[in-house]
Amino acid sequence: MRDLDWNSFDVLVVDDEQDNLDAFRFAFRKSFRLHYALGGAEALSLLDRLDPAVIVADQRMPGMSGIEFLKQAKERRPDAAGVLLTAYADMAVLIDAVNSGAVDRYVQKPWNSKELAVILRQAISGFATLRENRRLREQLAHYAGYLEREQRDPIDFGEIAGESEVMREVTARIGEVAKASTHVLIEGEEGAEKEVVARAIHVGSPREEQPFVKVTCAAFRGEALERELFGWRRGAFDGAFTERAGRLELAHRGTIYLDEPAPLTPSLQARLLRALTDGEVERLGSTETARVDVRVVLSLTPGIEEAWARAGVLPELVSRLSVFPLRLPPLRERREDIRALAEHFLRKYARRNARAATSLSEEAIAKLTAYAWPGNARELENVVERAAILSRGDVILPE
Repeated sequence: MRDLDWNSFDVLVVDDEQDNLDAFRFAFRKSFRLHYALGGAEALSLLDRLDPAVIVADQRMPGMSGIEFLKQAKERRPDAAGVLLTAYADMAVLIDAVNSGAVDRYVQKPWNSKELAVILRQAISGFATLRENRRLREQLAHYAGYLEREQRDPIDFGEIAGESEVMREVTARIGEVAKASTHVLIEGEEGAEKEVVARAIHVGSPREEQPFVKVTCAAFRGEALERELFGWRRGAFDGAFTERAGRLELAHRGTIYLDEPAPLTPSLQARLLRALTDGEVERLGSTETARVDVRVVLSLTPGIEEAWARAGVLPELVSRLSVFPLRLPPLRERREDIRALAEHFLRKYARRNARAATSLSEEAIAKLTAYAWPGNARELENVVERAAILSRGDVILPE
């Protein structure tokens, strides 16, 4: 049987006699998280705020039989397993009840506590499996939609290639940290190859076959970033017309890349710290906890202390996210890599456009190498693309 914490699932017990509820409490109070209701009407009211894994009901109750109650309960909580307790072997009634889907198991009274405990565990296990499968289907559906929205180019690791000593060190550190599960902080100037490095870490890790989810944090201001990362329940805020999984759930067992996550609201900091510490997330407006196993890779343009000290970020959160800092040097500190990068970008665009130039003259290389490149690799890529399109021949010459 699955290794579950049985006490983390709710079990609702319904009977019209207090003595029977007391007997159930005495037998199972240490093994399960129990809730009680005297009769079907009280139990239906309780279901408005309780999400039980199992509902145990006595068949003979005045006003509403156990079967009638379980049918109504199934409409409100369709995932809950219905267990009927009966002292009467009315097989025709029981068969109809089981066929209707309202009753999953029936137990004849007087019940045996060991046998009933096994039945409850089996029912909880089935409930947990149902919820997990639904979560996985939802994750897959949302992740497929996320990929459609992203529509990015294939991973291009040529952008982090280089002959300079500093880039060889960066490449070595990527290889070292990729195999671990450590969260990674990538620091670099605007336009540096931070996303490419984040993807290289993911691809080089045991999580390679799992999702890689990028979040451009600057696109979400204030509470919007919290909603995007953690998702929400329907009705959690104005405009929340449907339920939605957060990016952290989409990245379960994979990697989430947070691009420039600043500033962070106090609520988001607390939620993110809980996710990193305990592996638990809750959607906005929900009290249900989901387990996530996510590696966080984040990038910041300034240093993390400078960026987050001003924003009052929790020191413990900063500590957890900066276990493995990785600094990307700007192009002006590794000018010997400019030729290799420029030729890489040129080959990249020549494959896309048959009319583009295919090589760089030595004079063009010299001019590129002499420039300071405040926009780093991104600026270099844009310049090479434009030159490849505007060049009148196969070789790019300096203007």
